[in-house]
Amino acid sequence: MTGIRKLPPLKLGLTGGIGSGKSTVAATLQSLGACVVDADAISRATTQAGGVAMPQIAQRFGQVFVSPDGSLDRTKMREHIFSDPAARVQLEAIIHPLVAQAVHTKIAATTARSLVFDIPLLVESPHWRRQLDFVWVVDCSESTQIARVESRNGWSEASTRAVIDSQCPRSIRAAAADAVLFNEQLSLVELEALVKQLADKFGL
Repeated sequence: MTGIRKLPPLKLGLTGGIGSGKSTVAATLQSLGACVVDADAISRATTQAGGVAMPQIAQRFGQVFVSPDGSLDRTKMREHIFSDPAARVQLEAIIHPLVAQAVHTKIAATTARSLVFDIPLLVESPHWRRQLDFVWVVDCSESTQIARVESRNGWSEASTRAVIDSQCPRSIRAAAADAVLFNEQLSLVELEALVKQLADKFGL
């Protein structure tokens, strides 16, 4: 007897600038039953103490970028790659293949009917678009981004602006979207309601 063929899950790419509220949207989608693949969290895991990327990072950049506990010194590395674009390329060449491998492992194991790829640099990495059914962008004004990151992370305005400037412009990000969630003055309840409305519309 022939078994019922399992339909592949819908693949949604979720992106947005720093401080946009993307993580909150991802958490809401997860509560609705989606399997969230957080590329940023996977990337961070590779650079924690004992992370699979650390031997290569230490070899390429030197022990000066390794914290005493064996993890990546993120502050030092962030300053380095902002001042040296070639260093960013070298770091990504180490981390991205490891992240891709972990992502594929998680995809293979899921039984959810939808996969949400939480990817901060989705638009900047065009190879992702070919693998996705839809793209959602979470957006807000730059002043709101700065205020949220200062409140959440304690960063200076200059540090936050440096991250914003390293990401693609809001207009380009929005142009790549199948849906834009403008999270400017929404309460948490309002944002969650918007996410649920869009999830129904897209069949997630």
